[in-house]
Amino acid sequence: MASEGFRRKLAAILSADAAGYSRLMNEDEEATVRTLKAYRKMMSALIGKHQGRLVDSPGDNLLAEFGSVVDAIRCAWDIQNEIKEKNAGLAENRRMLFRIGINIGDVIEEEGRIYGDGVNVAARLESLAKAGGISISGTAYDQVKTKSPWRYEYHGEQKLKNIKDPVRVYCLVMESEDISQEHRRDYELPDRPSIAVLPFSNMSGDPEQEYFSDGITEDIITALSRSAFLFVIARNSSFFYRGKSINVKTISKELGVRYILEGSIRKSGNRLRVTAQLVDGTLGDHVWAEKYDGELRDIFELQDEITQKVAASILTQIPIDLGEKISYLERPTLKTWDLLARAWKLLYELTEESLTEGETILRTAVASAPSSCHANYLLAATLIHQVHMGCVSDKNAVISHAYQLSKRAVALEERSEYAHWAFGLVELYRRNHDKAINEFERAIELNPNCSVAYGSLGTALGFSGEPDESIKYNEIAIRLSPKDISIFFRFSGIAMAHYLAGRYSEAEKWARNTIYRKPNWHMGHTVLAASLAQLNQLKEAKEAVDDYLQIFPSATIAGARDLPFKNPKDSFLLEEGLRKAGLK
Repeated sequence: MASEGFRRKLAAILSADAAGYSRLMNEDEEATVRTLKAYRKMMSALIGKHQGRLVDSPGDNLLAEFGSVVDAIRCAWDIQNEIKEKNAGLAENRRMLFRIGINIGDVIEEEGRIYGDGVNVAARLESLAKAGGISISGTAYDQVKTKSPWRYEYHGEQKLKNIKDPVRVYCLVMESEDISQEHRRDYELPDRPSIAVLPFSNMSGDPEQEYFSDGITEDIITALSRSAFLFVIARNSSFFYRGKSINVKTISKELGVRYILEGSIRKSGNRLRVTAQLVDGTLGDHVWAEKYDGELRDIFELQDEITQKVAASILTQIPIDLGEKISYLERPTLKTWDLLARAWKLLYELTEESLTEGETILRTAVASAPSSCHANYLLAATLIHQVHMGCVSDKNAVISHAYQLSKRAVALEERSEYAHWAFGLVELYRRNHDKAINEFERAIELNPNCSVAYGSLGTALGFSGEPDESIKYNEIAIRLSPKDISIFFRFSGIAMAHYLAGRYSEAEKWARNTIYRKPNWHMGHTVLAASLAQLNQLKEAKEAVDDYLQIFPSATIAGARDLPFKNPKDSFLLEEGLRKAGLK
């Protein structure tokens, strides 16, 4: 007879532990505790997001339970990727990596705590995972092997400490070997001078000041990219290399550019010191190096000086005054610039939480500087991304507000490419397809290197019934930003374009790549299920729908009608595939 207060149940258990925690504590206790606290908060939020429950978190350990092993693995995957992003902003010797083990088994619950071999196996599996990796038991693998896009490596039967029988162990492969060749290959040099601006290192000693050095880096990238004589890699791909020990020759080869600009920023009180060096990545030779000192109020002059110096160094054969190209850049107050730099960083994170926080910051920016083009278009873009991700209760009201903001931004600064980009996003969701396309084309005219404008143009063309043109512009966006953290946008756009063109096998491939990059991205699951159904792989299509509903339980076939298709026949084609796949 079970003891009073005990309850047995079947659960998926996630056990996580920080690798090298003792070393980190010995080197810097306070910094380690701050990092652990921040990572634990993030992990707890992701556990709740994936329908899990945090059971305990003593020291550097964490224990959680889930009703579904699929949810547990999705959560573990998101945790490791989020930690990877956060670690990029830390010095290599201060990075905190976690091992994660997942098991499904019988447990005893008492007053919210869980016990038993099911928990013990998860803890032993965690110790078998490599730092930054995920190990799962054979019983967990049996439940998920046909229900997720991930690949697993079988590590054989392992004898675990204090566990009677050997346990089959599988490890998730954290790098995909099924990414499109377009994304994997090294690129040839363009036919014009090409450059990538790596994120300037934050030398202030305060991780919270990371956004400041990011903001300066982004402003330099934007100024350079406005030149039609340059090929400039987009911000998100440049920032892929933050904190990585990779030599400039490798970066040059992977991004397909000749020049690399790198540097550092030290902010102390109102004083700034900026160092910058330009390197020929094909040879590994330094072109120049400079040091700039100034007051915080001189930040824009420092940016312009660095930008002009770079341009002069790599455009020696092309007579161009870059000053004319950047003369119309907005010069906000330092307070507004500070808010905008924070908001851009949050937008790039692209989570419901980061968008909400970004919206709060930007409403403050707009209220304090209503004539700021930058504040208005960035708030409009943040709101539209919330609409796209289904994070708003009154979609029409939010779109209407975003329309007013983006319209005002264009009126304030007609030559701002990002104002036109934001306006185009809004017009697409207002189903004004031709206007949206015109706005994206105007953004590209103003900034020939604006990857987000090319990608958004590709999206708009796809929804307008021009799938081949959609693929063309999505591929240009990928070329301009091949390491982009939001590349799943481009993958899903290409997947949808192939689907609408009736190329269902290609659509399936791109949809799977989308899901690999962003497991909880609805467009990847939508196109995958519909494509499999159109290929008459109905069993696999049904499994894809089941997986989709695990993430989005309220998803229905009516959701396809909410997508901004211009032609009803395209909406009907998607609905047909989803209906055949079994979505109601």
